[in-house]
Amino acid sequence: MKAMLLAAGRGERMRPITDALPKPLVRVGGKPLIVWHLLALARAGIREVVINLSWLGDQVPAALGDGRAYGVSIHYSDEGPVPLETGGGIFKAVPRLGPGPFLVVNADIWTDIDFTTLALEQGAHARLVLIPNPAHHPRGDFGLEGDLVVGRETDRYTYSGVGVYRPEFFDGCTAGKFPLLPLLNRAIAARQVRGQVHRGEWCDVGTAERLACLDARVRAVQ
Repeated sequence: MKAMLLAAGRGERMRPITDALPKPLVRVGGKPLIVWHLLALARAGIREVVINLSWLGDQVPAALGDGRAYGVSIHYSDEGPVPLETGGGIFKAVPRLGPGPFLVVNADIWTDIDFTTLALEQGAHARLVLIPNPAHHPRGDFGLEGDLVVGRETDRYTYSGVGVYRPEFFDGCTAGKFPLLPLLNRAIAARQVRGQVHRGEWCDVGTAERLACLDARVRAVQ
């Protein structure tokens, strides 16, 4: 399986830190946040990784190189000065990620999700890792019936930013900027999305305050 790390976002809520540094390169426990993902992918036996770029994108390959230092091979998908959003960014990279299922990870999260546990059943177009709703997202995103992801308004979980997708999930898309959620809703309505709940470590490193708390917590156990 190949993997994609989503790293093109502006990081508005983390300004002024992200005025001069792309969010995936903020440091947690002495290492850039994205490096923790690269090391976890390598441990899971995933060697081919695509990283998308936009805001201050030249800094990412300058910091990570070709990935050999982390046990992986990195290809960069440059989206230019305006990021293509999650859906458009993944769709642009599909030719390098297929033809089979591939893993997608938001580069701005911290987690101990074991990537070796993620697989996609025949007939399913996606598998999402869901988490109990964090305080900053109390309503959640999707329901779960067994391992079937469903759309409903109550008793929901939050999408962790980690999922496995088939190229067929993006059938009918055209190149450009578009979000992922409408495609997820389409596949959920067709009963093509499976899910599992992760109850371990997870943090959306979305604000300077969360970054500082996470960094202190990681350093305390190193």
